[in-house]
Amino acid sequence: MAPDMEDTYRTLASPCEGLFKAKGSKHFGYGFPIASESEVKVHLDALKKQHHAARHVAFAWMLGFDGTHHRSSDDGEPSNSAGPPILGVIRAHELTHVLFAVVRYFGGTKLGVGGLIEAYREGAAEALRAGQVVERIRTQRIRIAFAYEHMGVIMGLIKRWELQPASTDFQISCALDVDVRLGQVEGFVQTVQDTRVAEVEAL
Repeated sequence: MAPDMEDTYRTLASPCEGLFKAKGSKHFGYGFPIASESEVKVHLDALKKQHHAARHVAFAWMLGFDGTHHRSSDDGEPSNSAGPPILGVIRAHELTHVLFAVVRYFGGTKLGVGGLIEAYREGAAEALRAGQVVERIRTQRIRIAFAYEHMGVIMGLIKRWELQPASTDFQISCALDVDVRLGQVEGFVQTVQDTRVAEVEAL
């Protein structure tokens, strides 16, 4: 079965950083791949410790796949002059599961709101230019429960679909979990059900 185009997403391969200068002010941009909101605070705390003399650490993050789970912060800069421009970079490149932060050191000349918007946007963009965007596959974890005597049927089916068990529990009654590409879930579940020897549930 051909995978559905919507079962992939774009994110960062690894942390990245860049620098944008404007009228003496320095804007250090950082990008991080993240899996949960709790990771945001860890990265921001580390940046604030590293740049303890900086006045502002503005940021934006995106999680999930429908574009609605995100947040941005101006961190004391004029409203919408720092966080939203960073979020704009994330949206423009269709990224998710990422955090971008820009650390600003004031250079003595005020940039004005327009200048700030450009500086924070470019700080994030410079980090992104130094990073690597990768396409990852979205999966659904499926649990298959079956009697021990049907092990050969189920393991053969999993091998045919080129899947690897994420966890196994083989006793008198057996269960195993597999991560199936989203676009293939329906077909895979149907195939398992067609064996008539196993129960399937999405986790």
